[in-house]
Order: sequence, then C-alpha cells, then structure tokens
Amino acid sequence: MPWKDSDSGVSDDSGTRNISGISDQEGIGISIDLVSASRRHLAFLRTIADSPWLHRTPTLLQSITRYEKLWMPLISELSEGSKSDMLLPPFDVQWVWHCHCLNPVSYRQYCEAKFSKLIEKPVIFDEEIEDYAVNRCREIWNLKYPFEPFDVNGESNSGDGIGVSSLTDNDLFAMVSKQGSLYSKFSRPFLSEIVHLIAAKHRYKGFLYMLKRFRDGYSRLVPTSDILIMWLTHQSFPSTYEGDMKEMEGDLERVVGVWDPVKEEDAQMTKTLWEEVFDQPYERAGATFDGIFSSDCSGYWEASDSDVNRKYKGLEPRFLLEVCLFVKGKWDEKDSKETKNTFLRLRTVRCHMELKIDKPISDMSSQSWQKRWQLFCEFSTRGVVVEVRQQGSGCLRNSKLHKMVAFSWNDLLRAPSLTLEREVGLQMRVIASITPPVQAPYLLKCVPDRVTDDKGAMISDVILKMNRYHPQEGRWLSRTVLDHAGRECFIIRIRVGGGFWRRGAETPTSVKWEDRIIEIREGSWSYVAGSIGTAPEKVVGTATPKDKNPQDKKATWSLSTGYVLTIQWEGGLNFHLQNENPDESSVRLLTGRKLHYQVKEDGSKKKEDEEEGFVTFVRFTPENPCGKATALLNWKILAVEFLPDEDAVLVLLVCMAMVRSVSEIRREDLGRLLVRRRVKEAKVGMRDWGAVMVHSCSSSSSSSVHLRPWYWNANEVLAPTEADYTRQLNYSPADGADDMYRRMILP
Repeated sequence: MPWKDSDSGVSDDSGTRNISGISDQEGIGISIDLVSASRRHLAFLRTIADSPWLHRTPTLLQSITRYEKLWMPLISELSEGSKSDMLLPPFDVQWVWHCHCLNPVSYRQYCEAKFSKLIEKPVIFDEEIEDYAVNRCREIWNLKYPFEPFDVNGESNSGDGIGVSSLTDNDLFAMVSKQGSLYSKFSRPFLSEIVHLIAAKHRYKGFLYMLKRFRDGYSRLVPTSDILIMWLTHQSFPSTYEGDMKEMEGDLERVVGVWDPVKEEDAQMTKTLWEEVFDQPYERAGATFDGIFSSDCSGYWEASDSDVNRKYKGLEPRFLLEVCLFVKGKWDEKDSKETKNTFLRLRTVRCHMELKIDKPISDMSSQSWQKRWQLFCEFSTRGVVVEVRQQGSGCLRNSKLHKMVAFSWNDLLRAPSLTLEREVGLQMRVIASITPPVQAPYLLKCVPDRVTDDKGAMISDVILKMNRYHPQEGRWLSRTVLDHAGRECFIIRIRVGGGFWRRGAETPTSVKWEDRIIEIREGSWSYVAGSIGTAPEKVVGTATPKDKNPQDKKATWSLSTGYVLTIQWEGGLNFHLQNENPDESSVRLLTGRKLHYQVKEDGSKKKEDEEEGFVTFVRFTPENPCGKATALLNWKILAVEFLPDEDAVLVLLVCMAMVRSVSEIRREDLGRLLVRRRVKEAKVGMRDWGAVMVHSCSSSSSSSVHLRPWYWNANEVLAPTEADYTRQLNYSPADGADDMYRRMILP
C-alpha cells in the first residue's frame, strides 16, 4: 500500500488515510453491526421483491393504513423512550415501516408530531429471533385488534373498520411504491457475502470521513453500490442512525440518494476527493457507478437458493468473481522514448493461457486512477498477471518482458477491502480488486464422439479384441458433454440403428421411430486405449420419441424427467414443454435470447438469424409468477447454460431432442449429428471457454474491455471452425458410411 499505518492507524507522511483505520475517535462511529444488519436487509429486500401482491395499489393503501392506525400506536405504547420492544409487525406493515425509515427527516418529524419521541426498530439479525418477534407480536396484535387480521396477502378485506390513513395523501405512498424495485439495485449474488460486506463497511466509514472532511466548497457526493447499501441499512434503524450521525446531519443532505438523478460532474468530483484522501480508486469490483445508476447488469446472474444438480457427481459447480484493475502512472519527457513502445498485458495465472489483453501506456500518464480492465474470471484461474512489455523491432516484432506482477484470488480475499496494490515500474502502480467468488450458472457444451453399441462401448477393433471378437450390436451416435473447464461430465447417446459389427463385416439395420431414444449417462468415458473407451453405466435421463407426423412436421418426446416436449414447424419453429405433474412448476420455451439473456444491440440492428438456435427456459413458480429465466440453450452448437436450481438433465434432453427433431423436419444435418469423431478441442488450459468472460480472446488495444457472456457471440466462442468439421474424416468400417446414418437420421 502507498501508506503506512501510524500510531493512530490512520495516516502516513503524505496525509492519505487508510480506509480500514477510520476510528470512532474521529467522529465516525457506527453503533450497530452493519455487516449482519446489511445481510438481513438484503434478504428482506429479496423477499419483498418476490412478493408481487405487496406492490398492488389497494394492498399498499391498506398496509399504510394498518401502519399508521394500528402498528405505530401499538409500538409507541410498548416501547420505552427510543428503545424498541422485541416485536416485529405483519410483513406488509414491516415493509411500510422500512420505507418510512429510509427517509430519516420525514420519519423523525412524524414520530415527534404523533408520539413525541423517535421510535426505533428492533435490532434483530437472527432468523429464529425474528420468528419469535413476529409470533409474539401476533399474540399482542390479536388481543389488541381482534377485528383486524394479523397476516394479509393482498386479497383480504382488512382495514374496513379502521378508516383511511392520512399518510396516503403525502409522500409515503409514492415512496413505498418507488422502493418496490429497490432490490433490483442490490440483486447481484455476491453482495450478501460476508467479506464483501466487511469491505463495504470500511468504505462506508471512509465515505462518511470524506464527507465530513470536505464540508465546504463541494456540491453532492455519489455513493457506490456497496456504500449505498450500508447507508440505507444504517438509516433503517432511526434512533441509532440519528445518534451516530448527529454531528453530520447537515452533511448528509449532500449525498446523492438511491433515486436521485446523478450528474457526471458530481460522480467525477467524488472520485477525485476519494483519491485525494485515500490514494485509491473510488470504484472497485462490484461497486461502480454503472452498476448503481443503470439497469445494464450484463454478466450478472440471479442468486439461487439451492443447487438441484449436486446429485450429479460428475458435475462440478462453477464459481465466478469480478475483477477490476486500475492503473496510475506519471513520467516526464525524458521517459517518453522508453514508454513509446511499452504496453501492459493482462493474462490469467492458470487456465485460458491464450487470453492476452494489451493496453498501451502512452495514454496512462495521469495523476488519477484509470480503470483498465474489468472482467469475470472462474475461481480456478487462481489470479491475474500484469506484465510490462516493450514492442520489439523486425519482422517478428516479438515483445520483451520487463516486469511481471501477480494478483492471486486468495491474497485478494484476505486483503482489506478485497484490494491489493503492486508496483510495476516506470512510476506506475496497479490496484486490483475483486468480488467474492459465488456460484454462477453451469455452462456445458456437447462435442461429437465415436459411435457406440447397445452396451455403451465404442465400435472399434480394440473393443472387439478385448471381448474376444464377440460382435458389437447396435448403433448409437454419441456426444460428450464438457463443462466450462473442459471436464467430461455426461455422455449423451442417440440410438439410430441396430445390426452387428464383426471383423470385416458391417450389417446395420434401421429401428422404428419410437425406438430411437436419447439417453444421458452420468460421468465420463472409461478409456481403455487412447480415445477408445466405454460410457459410464448409470443412466440419469431418457427422451423417448412418441407421435410423429412428417406431413405436419411435428415431433413429440416423452422425457424421463416428467415432461412432454412438442416440436413443430409452422412457418417457424415452435416448442412446447408440458409438465405431466400439474402440481409442479411449469416451464415455457421462448425462441431466441429473452429476459436477462437478451442481447443489447449497441446501436446496430440485430439480425434475426442470430437468434435462431437459441431457446430460453422460463420457469413459473409461486415465488416467480411472472416467470424467471432459468436456462438458455443453443441447439445448433449444442451449448447450454442454466442456473443451479434448474435441472441439468432436463436441459440437455430438451436440447438434444430439439436438434434431433429439427434435423429430420428440415432434412439437413443440423448440430453436426453425422460427425462421428471427436473434433479436436483446444488443449485444456489454453482456451477454457467458460473460465473468463470478455468480448474477445484476442489481444486488444481498446481503452476498455466490454464484458460479454458466451451467448453474445456464441459461434465465435464455442463453435469449432468450419475447417474442423469439413476436413476429411477417415471413418473406419466400424463407423459406417455417411449414407447409412443419413437413412437412419434423415429419412
């Protein structure tokens, strides 16, 4: 770090401050456990977001009435001074109370006018204590208000006998209505991680210190998302907030609120002041201005409460983190020759070794921190490396390495505020910051592999010899499922025919449509010689063909997961997935990239053919009655992404049934079904397609790197080149000729 802790633990000789060293003696005291409080706050906001009935106008009016006429008089009577009793009101009233507290001035004026005291909220961070407080309040409520039910769901007629609240005519109704979408600003999955909240608390205290230090001469300061959630959590405890902020009440009016418009000059001024005080970039990974004040959260995903795929032992979770790197440098004219051909290169410590993002330093001569890289990395990458290189001369123009510094994820997770600084020479410093790694959507792709027999063994002379030349019966096309790190996790087999393979003889026979099943086996190949092996024995899912009408261009599949998939061509492809169990959640299949998978057009007209092949899973549950996108698949390149709470086998079965049926409906080889050899993949560790999310894997001299998930440019990222597929494949007699499979697949 550029500072050293003095005896006070706060400053160094240059006057800069250590964020984690801001102390209560400097007037920045927080008399509540903000880390625990923020975690409960985020959980509460998520529950509010998952309760659509709560945001309907009649319900809001009813809840505000219950809040003013019933709850506030009750808690005022039971509380002593500013101390709150261990009670929590009904859920709808809790929400109104919370929103009112987020406007400290309005709440204080209301409490003093009505009750001559400021009423505090109970400090509860434990779920069991929270349940106790609600149940205890229910008992008191039922005794005090026998005519008014404690719990409401937006459909009851409660409130008929208690009149209309005077608060419905002022700003509270508008405030509660607006706060209904508050969780959308804090829905990123890493926000509730303890290490992130600890760092956020330090930065919040630093923000208050900066606000107090620069009282005069500056207009408004803009908080980042981590500071903002701490501020809102602090406000939600009115008495505590008033006591902690008593000396800064006037200063807080200069903070840009969560719904206030943000001016560019205010944001820039906040960055400048922060750097002056702490000599660190104000923005950090997971806490940028763009993340707060815009709805574009590309690259982020919704948090999942459970992982239904833990039952598949071959499927390993994927953990992603966001990393931001800032550069600050200053040099004089005599250094211009040395820096002219010098550039910085970013790469990962492990995995995706082809990733090299270059940035020239000619435009880095600045006394302020500049964000140079921002990307998502899978935790197994271990870290990032920044190299100082100088472009060589000559035909090859190889670059020469001058210095290299590394930032490991483990070191960053142990660092204050999840931030580390390194010197890279040439009077340049680099600061890296990360978000805590959190479980991300699974990312799988299917690649062609050898033909197998009915038992799952690859058709080959090796297997024949091992089985003492006993004939191999049956023909199944096989696909190996790889995860984001290139690991084999499932084997998919499509039955296309019968017949035997003997030495020197091939006698294939066709099978009926209803016998051309698709099966998924859990695990990887058991290789016996080179690339020859047998599939794992455990079958975890099947898709069985049902009705087929070539004239109607329609196919139906019965899935072992309890669904029926219907595929039909009516001027365009239509997909329908019906759950045979009406008590379970339903799924709707939308063609194209929809909901949060929708691709921004960046000012250019999106081509319709770019959407072909994509299908979005939208699952409807009581928690998400309007639907939630849980998976995205591309049946053309056989790639799937799905949330941990969506079943991997269901998504893979749907994807393979689609490509199988559409190939037959269109009478063409879609998804490269006729390829019966493993197309050579990039060496593991060289180009791990799920390890890093950036727009392009090639070197870039752009001043900014745009995050791009795989589905933004799926063909570039995932699909092998045309040459890989069109090169001459020398199939052995065991594999059979192309026309044999064309008859079986594309009759």
